[in-house]
Amino acid sequence: MSDRLTTQYLEQVTNHMKKLHDKEGESILKAARMVADQIKEDRLVYAYGPGGHSNLGSQELFFRAGGLMHVSAILDEGTLLSSGALRSMAIERTPGYSSIVMDDYGLQQGDLLIIINAYGINSATIDAALEAKKRGILTIGVTSRSHADETPADHPARHPSKKNLYELVDVVLDSKVPVGDAILEIENVEQKVAAISTFANSFLLNAMAAEAIGMLAKDGVTPPIWKSGNASGGDEWNGQFIERFKGKIKKL
Repeated sequence: MSDRLTTQYLEQVTNHMKKLHDKEGESILKAARMVADQIKEDRLVYAYGPGGHSNLGSQELFFRAGGLMHVSAILDEGTLLSSGALRSMAIERTPGYSSIVMDDYGLQQGDLLIIINAYGINSATIDAALEAKKRGILTIGVTSRSHADETPADHPARHPSKKNLYELVDVVLDSKVPVGDAILEIENVEQKVAAISTFANSFLLNAMAAEAIGMLAKDGVTPPIWKSGNASGGDEWNGQFIERFKGKIKKL
């Protein structure tokens, strides 16, 4: 049974990635262009995953082998699971919290903020998008339209406005995560198992970053890219850029 379920999971994850590739290509390119334009101006790109495992999306882009050094992850202790899972859920449902976080990271007009949240309904997520609009900050949302649409307006996780993330951002990367996130059904087990949102978010984010780097290369701009510190020459490679970003990137 273990092998059969593993195979089912592989097939479903693979099919989902193919769907994102086929359906979200244009949006990935639009988002990549926004990222590339910021880097051309030597500006940071902020990534915020307000809520539980959505924080993994911001971490996926940050300080990552093969990733852009211009990414500043917003890793606020409020919604990180390391501060307590139930505490994280309570904080992500607290209206007004994200505006404090954005102040803490100094986001301002002309910045670019990537907001990553699989469900796209909680208060921290919606407040981040609303606050960005207020401040003149460009936004990319990585979220599931269908999950948001199928979540009742009176769900306790929702922002008081009842808005969805995909309605508020400049560009949407639709992760197409189904309601509940888990995708495998097991006989005699009531709840589905094995989530897919982390795969979906990571695929979209890394595809966007790769396309942005390709665009910059075509434009004659060579952005600094992290090399694994565990690879030969990694420390030396990264060391030539560290001072450029130290003090600018809060969590570096």
